[in-house]
Amino acid sequence: MARDGRGAHHAGLAALHLSHLDSASNILDSASSVREALSIGLNDRIALRVRDLRAARGLSLDALAQRCGVSRSMISLIERGETSPTAVVLDKLAVGLDVSTASLFDDPQPRSGAVARGSDQQPWRDPGSGYVRRNVSPGGTPSPIQIVDVSFPPGARVTYEAGFRDSPMHQQVWVLEGTIEVAVGGDVHLLAAGDCLALVLEAPVVYHNPAGEPARYAVVIASEAALRR
Repeated sequence: MARDGRGAHHAGLAALHLSHLDSASNILDSASSVREALSIGLNDRIALRVRDLRAARGLSLDALAQRCGVSRSMISLIERGETSPTAVVLDKLAVGLDVSTASLFDDPQPRSGAVARGSDQQPWRDPGSGYVRRNVSPGGTPSPIQIVDVSFPPGARVTYEAGFRDSPMHQQVWVLEGTIEVAVGGDVHLLAAGDCLALVLEAPVVYHNPAGEPARYAVVIASEAALRR
């Protein structure tokens, strides 16, 4: 009888353990679904923003392709939300549309108010480099300034080609954690936590994390056209 009691006890513990595993699995599945939903939402947002900005400028697909160096077919796929463009492709589109790359992530129907809650700032992962970025600035308040939070993986590198913009774009890169190397034209800057670099987007810019740990930095962006408003 004692043996039977111990067997029943062990069986109960096993069942409880399996129940906990099932719960943990459900939590992971839910988290995965949330991440997928956020990614899909941002791709749709980018698609809408590119379509709207192109239409507002009276540009055909061919005209935008010629201006930014992205193929007509790729732009069409992006506007239909059928592909996940890399950060480099989005930067080229932003140049062709004469806006900041951050503006391609703007919510078409932002919440009103002067505060952007962290829980509402959707992260986006670059399929090319794996870096993660999110717009921090409140979208419901007109402002010439945009702030982007970036987490950059170890060893990653992203090269942004300079393109002519009707309105010069200013950036300041403020390192919050880790180390990041930023090359602006022929000048290379190795930045550590607390360092801040000011630049104008008129030359190729290369971001590289030479360290074995992730880097995190904020990018503050303003265009001269927005500052004159």
